[in-house]
Amino acid sequence: MSVPRSKLVGNFPGCPVEATLSVLDGKWKGVILFHLMEGTLRFNEIRRKLPSVTQRMLTKQLRELEESGLLSRTVFPVVPPRVEYALTPLGASLGPIIKAMAVWGEENVFCHDGRQQLGAPGMSCAPGAALQAN
Repeated sequence: MSVPRSKLVGNFPGCPVEATLSVLDGKWKGVILFHLMEGTLRFNEIRRKLPSVTQRMLTKQLRELEESGLLSRTVFPVVPPRVEYALTPLGASLGPIIKAMAVWGEENVFCHDGRQQLGAPGMSCAPGAALQAN
């Protein structure tokens, strides 16, 4: 388990960039926010969009985002329980940053021989991209 940035730096946050990164710190948080920019999603809808994440990790990341005030969690009193997640206004304010990260990734992250590389134009990491390039 990694040590939070706040425990690594005595004068946290050291700068605005570090403060922003501390909010997005976590393997799945940025991706979760990216998908919630489309609108409100239920837990299993988010899970289907992130097939590599475990249920435990997704729950943990969603809780941390909720504690940060970036998303809201609405529980409906029905059986089976229905839970929906949506961006708060604060979370939505990260939209331009998340979109910029997506554009940068599309332009600068590529696959070569099945490995992820930076700045190697001509190939994409998208599934099937290697087949389309031949």
